[in-house]
This record gives sequence, structure tokens and C-alpha cells, in this order.
Amino acid sequence: MTPGSPLNALKVEPPFDEYHFIDLDGDKLNHLRELAGGYSNVHFYKEDCNSVLLKEVFPRARYSNYRRGLCLLDPYGLHLNWEVIYTAGQEKSIEIFLNFPTQDMNRNIFWHNPEGVNENDIKRMNSFWGDETWRDAIVRRTPGLFETMEERAGHREVAETFRDRLKKVAGFKYVPEPIPMRNATRAVIYYLFFASHNPTAEKIVTDIFNKYRHRMA
Repeated sequence: MTPGSPLNALKVEPPFDEYHFIDLDGDKLNHLRELAGGYSNVHFYKEDCNSVLLKEVFPRARYSNYRRGLCLLDPYGLHLNWEVIYTAGQEKSIEIFLNFPTQDMNRNIFWHNPEGVNENDIKRMNSFWGDETWRDAIVRRTPGLFETMEERAGHREVAETFRDRLKKVAGFKYVPEPIPMRNATRAVIYYLFFASHNPTAEKIVTDIFNKYRHRMA
């Protein structure tokens, strides 16, 4: 059995002062609670991370209190609000790893004409991206002989636009090039992002990403 992110986090040395695990799936959370039963500094939440992180967790890692936090955001598709990402960036004391859900975007939004996208999917995309500028991100415009030509941008270009957004809008100083994560058929299912205010952390993560990027190419 390969340990997942929560168990790997528990094994980090030196350890973190606190661990906060959030999942709406009660069975998964109970299983994790059993595995982490020997730790007294672990907190479990069967709630929506979009509210718990903002109300319960992030305030415990305030820059003004000389606290720091590392947040792993692994949403089930487009079920993460931009406010969480933006708040982490503004705190300046929280670093994030984010699974950017390319597969969900491709399946429900990018493969359709804009007028054919389900209204609920548009709302989910707006919530994840923070506004509707994603509409410009998914279209590549190039000058033609008589008019501007438009074509659908690739998932790598969309990810790069989001990387820029993490820096310019959320306010993270350092956002290395994300690494594409692929399934058994080599299709990209999500991009793994790291965002920080620490140049040393960026260098470490960039080295790790580059190591696995070559393996997975």
C-alpha cells in the first residue's frame, strides 16, 4: 500500500506542530482517523474545506504571529473556491501545493463551445478561477490575413495563465512551473502547482519538479 499525502505529512521530520485534515467523505476521514490515532496534534473536519480553511485553519498560521503553514489542496475537481487560494497568498505565511483539475475542466468546459457549457459548470469554474477571465485563457488569438484567428488553447497554456494569476492576483512571489500529472494512458489529469513567498522553498520544489518532469515526459 502506498501512503497518501496525509500519512506522508505525518512522517515528515522534523514534524509539524499541528495537522488539519479536511474531507467531506466520512469513510475516508474515519479511515484516516484510525491510521493517525496515535497523534495528539491531528485535527479532523468532515466539512467543506472552503469554509474550514478560512475560519479555522488559516488564522492559526498568521504572519503577524510568527506562524507558518503548508497547505495541500487536492479538490475533487472544480470544488475549490478562489478565495481560499487568494487568502493563502495574502497571508504571506502559507505555502500551497495545488492539484489544478485539468481533467474536470477539459471534460465539462473546455471541450464545449462557451454557449454549450452547463450553467452549474460555469459557476464552478468561476468559483475556482475567481472570475470569468478563464474565458480569455482558453482561447488563443493570433492575427490572420484579414481578421484575428481564434482557436482553443491547450491545457498547458491554461495552466500557465493560472500560474500567472497565482503571482499577480493571489500575490504569491514564487510559483515554479507546474508539473503535469498523467494517468496510465499518459493523459494529463491535473497539474501540480506550488506557490510560496520563500525563494528557498521555490528552489527546492523546482528541483524536485524537474526531476520528476523528465521521468514523466
